[in-house]
This record gives sequence, structure tokens and C-alpha cells, in this order.
Amino acid sequence: MTEDRSVLTRQATAPDLALRYGPRPEQVADAWRGDARAAVRPLVVIVHGGFWRPEYDRAHTRPMAAAIRDAGWTVASIEYRRVPGDPDATVRDVAEALAVMPGELGGHDGRVITVGHSAGGHLVLWAAIAAPAPQQVGTLALGPVADLRLAQRLGLDGGAVVDFLGADASTRGDLDPVRLPAPTSPTVLVHGVQDAIVPITLAEAYAVAQPGSRLVAVPGAAHYAVIDPLSAAWRTVLAELSRLGD
Repeated sequence: MTEDRSVLTRQATAPDLALRYGPRPEQVADAWRGDARAAVRPLVVIVHGGFWRPEYDRAHTRPMAAAIRDAGWTVASIEYRRVPGDPDATVRDVAEALAVMPGELGGHDGRVITVGHSAGGHLVLWAAIAAPAPQQVGTLALGPVADLRLAQRLGLDGGAVVDFLGADASTRGDLDPVRLPAPTSPTVLVHGVQDAIVPITLAEAYAVAQPGSRLVAVPGAAHYAVIDPLSAAWRTVLAELSRLGD
């Protein structure tokens, strides 16, 4: 199936404001304020994908962030350090952003839902267990790299896992969601059945290892459909977000 990557470069509504959660250049977030509906809903924190590589940043999440805001949520899309071979900098940034962001941004009820795509899906699954936000009530992982050892065996994105870790995945079980204890809040994985970039077998492995989670397989959807508000899969994403937050 040919991947439609148009969402990665599509123009979208600019964020309402930029926030910082630390002193480093990457420790920033874009934010969109929701309407009256958002005041009684959780803050949605988006963690972008891109196989943890420095050339991919939060800019491509603007269409999905704006669409979630339009659906009645306050949204923050965080940036984080992406230094090959230094995964601890990445996860420290994600943990710090989740600790700080809810207090820096109003327009929500204090609860938090994390939403991550691809490598960002890996990061929110990790954070749900190792560094959940205060009052985190759910995790929504979209096409996630949910099993690092399996992703390495499959050679995803030309060895992205080893590039990210700077080591074999077997040495970093502490960063592998499928090998961590179960998260304490609801966890949902939405994965396109036709995803050739991050095969659904990774999400299936997570669902087996974490039986308290729920896997929603989307027929006919590929990797980017789950972050594209113009795709048929987007209705499923919004429905699962509402199940977690409403």
C-alpha cells in the first residue's frame, strides 16, 4: 500500500502560543487552546514521531493538533532532544514535559491524556509506566514502535532502534514498553492494518505483553492515516480519545 505522507507538510492553524518546560532549545511546546468543552476535559499532550531522528520535529503534528483542538480539547505538542545514541536525553525531556506542561497551560480540567505517533507512540507508552503526568488518565498510542527488540529485528527505518539507543535493544529493557510493568491508567493502541512502516505486529506484541491494554486495528489504514484529519481513520482516533477523556 502506498503511504500518503501529505500530512507531514500540510499547512495547518498555527499554535496559539509557545511554552517552555526547560532551558534547552528543544525543551519547548506548541499549544492550542480549546473552547468551552475543553475546560471539563483533560489536556492532550502530543509526542511526535520520526524514529527519534533529529530531522523530524513537532511541526508535522500541527494538522492533528489543530483538529483535536477543533474537536474541543486543549492541546500541547512537545519537542524533545533527538540525539542518536543518547536515548536518556530523549526520555528525560518527555518526562519533564509531562511533569511541567499541565501546570503551564490552562483551559483543561487538570487531567492529562498523552497521544504519541510512531516513535512518539513508543515514548508515550514508556512514559505511561515510567514517568506518567500528574493526573494522567490515559495513553493513546498511534502506530507505535511498541516493542524495541522486535523493531530492531525487523530493521525498521534502516536500523532506527540501534541508532536511537546506541546499543542493542536487549540492553535497554528499561526503555522497552513491552517489557515494563503494566501502566496504571488506560492504554489504547490504534494501528493501521496496512501500516508498512511500523507493522501492526509490534502493537500486537504489546497487547499480548500488557493484557490490560486495548488494541484497535484500523482496516485499510497505513502509517500516517492515524495522524491525518483528512483520513477515514481519523474518526477512530477521535472516538478513542473521547473514550479516554469523556
